[in-house]
Amino acid sequence: MDTNGNVKTAGRTLDVFETFEAVGRPLTLSELARSLEIPVSSCHALVRTLKGRGYLYAVGERGIYPTRRILGLARAIAARDPVLERLAPHLKALRDATGETVLLGKRQDDAVVYLEVVEGTQTIRYTARPGDLKPLHSSAIGKAMLGQCSEAELTRLLSSLPLSRVTPATMTDAVSLAAEIRAGDAAGLYVTRGENVPDVMALAASVRVNDEPYGIAVAGPLVRVQTAHDSIAAELRTAIDRIREGEGVHDRRSPAGSAP
Repeated sequence: MDTNGNVKTAGRTLDVFETFEAVGRPLTLSELARSLEIPVSSCHALVRTLKGRGYLYAVGERGIYPTRRILGLARAIAARDPVLERLAPHLKALRDATGETVLLGKRQDDAVVYLEVVEGTQTIRYTARPGDLKPLHSSAIGKAMLGQCSEAELTRLLSSLPLSRVTPATMTDAVSLAAEIRAGDAAGLYVTRGENVPDVMALAASVRVNDEPYGIAVAGPLVRVQTAHDSIAAELRTAIDRIREGEGVHDRRSPAGSAP
């Protein structure tokens, strides 16, 4: 276990598949060991285990590459996700209505993890991947999750978070950030303008599923989203209302389209 509490073997196993995803071709044992920055002997033991479980196979004399076993597992797992099963139709409808990328996320410790990404229909669009981790303070969904905190919890959290500058536009002052989050609470809409990714704007709202808070965001090029702000906000509010109706939750806050 490392200093962050991560199990080293589990991390290395995930690194194997992320390395193949990055390079996009078979690798020799020594190439994989170099990429993982581990001894060849350790890499050999890891590869032997994964081959024995059917996750890697030999290509030619020296190459290795992942089988489709992990893809099959991933598809089966995703198909039975209890939250995505219920929200997927709403996320796709929101994407179709706005043309922009739609994201579903949830707070995980001091970050947001994207659970689903429905890419926009535009040629130039915001792209992300499920499993991406984003800071709470610089992402629209992160702000929506911070908006679920009580005043005392928000003050404590913002004082403990690093509030690092992700882009030149990132808000790093705790007082200003708290005021923006409370303004978002009143409007039912949380906004980032180039704070997490330069030239990308996102609008997010929160919704409870199984009495747990989730965030849904619509993100795209800043100029385009800024121009379509009111219509995107209205579509986002409609999607949230439909989800809440399905969950039996009623919200009496101001319409999202009234946000500044």
